[in-house]
Amino acid sequence: MPLIDHNRKELHLKLVYYGPGLCGKTTNLETIHQRSRPDLRGKLVSLKTESERTLFFDLLPVNLGSFHGYSVRIHLCTVPGQVAFDSTRRLVLRHVDGVVFVVDSQATRLEDNVDSMENLATNLRLQGDDPDRLPLVVQYNKRDLPGVLPVDDLREALAIPGTVPQFEAVATTGVGVFDTFKAITKETLRTVGNPADLPEGRTAPRVPSRRPSLFPRPIS
Repeated sequence: MPLIDHNRKELHLKLVYYGPGLCGKTTNLETIHQRSRPDLRGKLVSLKTESERTLFFDLLPVNLGSFHGYSVRIHLCTVPGQVAFDSTRRLVLRHVDGVVFVVDSQATRLEDNVDSMENLATNLRLQGDDPDRLPLVVQYNKRDLPGVLPVDDLREALAIPGTVPQFEAVATTGVGVFDTFKAITKETLRTVGNPADLPEGRTAPRVPSRRPSLFPRPIS
């Protein structure tokens, strides 16, 4: 749900990077922060455990100029990948406007990727969001490592429709990082439509995301 401030003519969007532990979510944000203009970025907040995994979230406000006369301010966050912090993942997903799902391309992490995608759908539904209506971009990370699966195999295992924007990446070097970021920003803004037509405060997007169902419905 984007946040609209008509008095200041501001549009606030929250984008969340999701995926299994150590897949490269934090590296994406660190790369965006390092390579962004200092006057257009906020402070990168990173809370980590001794094992260098993200414990809570990273927050990177990014100013993106004007959209239908409204200045766009984006908050980028990551979720912890560890199963033990599922309640934290749900907290970070609150009021999310778009999701980047970061896939660890290594063959040994295939099951972790599938579990994380299912966990994303579950957590979105628990807070009343329809995962099939939420803007989504998939990033296949770590493409430089030996033993990675072909993208076609990953796409099939995760049942990613061709209509979902997808990018190969090496987040440690920046390859694919900004392509992914630009795509999720574009997808999210497309669902918002004209902010002037939306009520003040947090509001449902005017234009729904349209794509084939990605997430299986829970069995009742």
